[in-house]
Amino acid sequence: MSRRLVLLRHGRTEWNHALRAQGHSDVPLDAEGEAQAKAVAPVLAAMDPVAVWTSDLARASGTARAVADQAGLEPVHDARLREFSMGTNRVGLTLQEYADQHPVEHAALVAGDIGAIPGRESDEQVLARFLPALTSYADELADGETGILVSHGAAIRVAVPAFLGWPAGVDQSLGVLANCGWVELEHSVGTWTPSDARWRLRAWNRVVS
Repeated sequence: MSRRLVLLRHGRTEWNHALRAQGHSDVPLDAEGEAQAKAVAPVLAAMDPVAVWTSDLARASGTARAVADQAGLEPVHDARLREFSMGTNRVGLTLQEYADQHPVEHAALVAGDIGAIPGRESDEQVLARFLPALTSYADELADGETGILVSHGAAIRVAVPAFLGWPAGVDQSLGVLANCGWVELEHSVGTWTPSDARWRLRAWNRVVS
């Protein structure tokens, strides 16, 4: 038997479409995002999940509600599953607007000097809140059970490699998750070493075809 964790990125928002940074801003799904959530819901519900956990931000919780309703569950909201805080001056701006309006901060971003950007979370800060949540929910699953966690693209991309124990920096080799794209993690024994039971990456960025 095996356990399965599905990490789903939220559906599209108007700010996604306009390439505006969202961070902790509570931007709701747009019409396309609602359609994406409606389309993915029966696919994930067919996995017979026992729980749906979600970021408390509207774009994630709205997506989670669609999935949970289809699966006959009540979503559990958890602020630890939020996206990166992008910094006060970055929120709502495109990258070009940010460069034009806050050139010093933009230069720090390009240089990777995250500490110089007021309010911006580092990878380590995000993992400090996200990883314990992910681990605790994984531990709740019994053999044969599936849990669905709804969150945000950048947060998922740094959390998955850390959860799997991969070396730092591996997240940079993973593709950007599509809106309502999902990741599948499976806790199972190894093909060649049956005694080696661990969490493994089964799929990255699956989408409804």
